[in-house]
Amino acid sequence: MVFHNPLLLLLIIIVPPLIYSYFHRKGTNQVIFSSLGVIKKLKPSSLQRYRYILIILRSVAIVLLAVASARPQYGNEQTKVTTEGIDIVLAVDVSGSMLAEDFEIGSERHNRLYVVKQVVKDFVKRRINDRIGLVVFAGRAYTQCPMTLDYGMLLQLLEKVEIGMVEDGTAIGSAIGSSVDRLRSTKAKSKVIILLTDGRNNAGEIDPFTASEIAKTLEIKIYTIGAGTKGLAPFPAVDLFGNKVMKQVKIDIDDDALREIAKITDGKYYRATDTESLKGIYSQIDKLEKTESETTQYTEYNELFYYFLLPAFGLLLIELGLTKTRFRKIP
Repeated sequence: MVFHNPLLLLLIIIVPPLIYSYFHRKGTNQVIFSSLGVIKKLKPSSLQRYRYILIILRSVAIVLLAVASARPQYGNEQTKVTTEGIDIVLAVDVSGSMLAEDFEIGSERHNRLYVVKQVVKDFVKRRINDRIGLVVFAGRAYTQCPMTLDYGMLLQLLEKVEIGMVEDGTAIGSAIGSSVDRLRSTKAKSKVIILLTDGRNNAGEIDPFTASEIAKTLEIKIYTIGAGTKGLAPFPAVDLFGNKVMKQVKIDIDDDALREIAKITDGKYYRATDTESLKGIYSQIDKLEKTESETTQYTEYNELFYYFLLPAFGLLLIELGLTKTRFRKIP
């Protein structure tokens, strides 16, 4: 509730002096009697003991009139948002090399895919009004989640992504092709592919650069991310006794190809060598690709003053009636 004229509430400050004056004033009306003996024997009636009710009624009426004068209002607020969202496809590598455990969260070491999933979750939660799809790829690519605004469903499907769900390999061209196919018929003002891999193209039926040219024709921008440390990376293996051991393996990331793919589509190439740099990359992309929206706010007010004005008049009438009847003063 708000007040249209809040300054009028200051009228309430006249109530305390009014009450003080009522209880401390001295009588000015005089009646001359030949003898006070009879008067002194008279006791005040029970009604006269409650004469202070009159000042209470008047004080409450003044407070209600002050509130009514300030015009209390109840606002029904509506916000209309006009926006043109961005359509984003997240293309994530699920090949065997993503098992390399060169990323950490806190002090615990995790494989690349696990960390990527956590970072992508945070990225999705920061988006508003943007349709997002998920493509996973290894030896081939397929759509894990179609374009959607249901981020809850998207995150559930992301959680189910595992290494080994697709035959091994790195089909970067196929991943771009599947992502483009998801975006080509959408009507979004801006279309983006965020492709993350830790290898080089060695599978699939479409060349990555050809797929990128198609994306450029359809005005689709591609951000590429190379994930993994440079040089040797710890990779899980099993020894002769069936125990898990870590061995150092060199995993080759084709930086030049990923950089060229991004360049063709006016995107950008990033290299993530640890968890913090990966978070920073998705945060940068989040800032670069923001939805522009126009917000118009409407507020419809309902007047409430009569809820205070009518009771105030009622109390004044009751006071007037009691003054002229039960609590009448002579003279």
